[in-house]
Amino acid sequence: MSIQLAESEFKILGCFPVICQLRPYLESAKFVEQVRYQMKEGYKLAFLEVEQQAVAVAGFRISTSLASGKLLYIDDLVVDEFKRSNSYGKQLFQWLIEYAKNHDCKHLSLDSGVQQFAAHRFYLMQRMSITSHHFSMEL
Repeated sequence: MSIQLAESEFKILGCFPVICQLRPYLESAKFVEQVRYQMKEGYKLAFLEVEQQAVAVAGFRISTSLASGKLLYIDDLVVDEFKRSNSYGKQLFQWLIEYAKNHDCKHLSLDSGVQQFAAHRFYLMQRMSITSHHFSMEL
């Protein structure tokens, strides 16, 4: 088992079967191109690998805001639905915390869909707090 950043096309594509469980509208043919585009804006893709297969994936970025200072924001966090309850999510989450600390971040945050009750339980168990409501609109 190892956790690493997906930087090669092969490693990025290896994350697709897991991340599409969270983002089912993604197309494998465009996935690497989309991730590469986002990487130009600071996006990183980390994955926990077991037996040469990604079983948990996190997409994240480091940024700075007036509200939080320097922070690590998690865009995507998902564990393969057939590999859950093996502490993979917890291990990847702890890796993200350490990554944030090592990069002098003062906060770690994410948004989670209101329907994601299991994810909410997980985040609360990781000692995260619900600190705001997220509002959005399609344009």
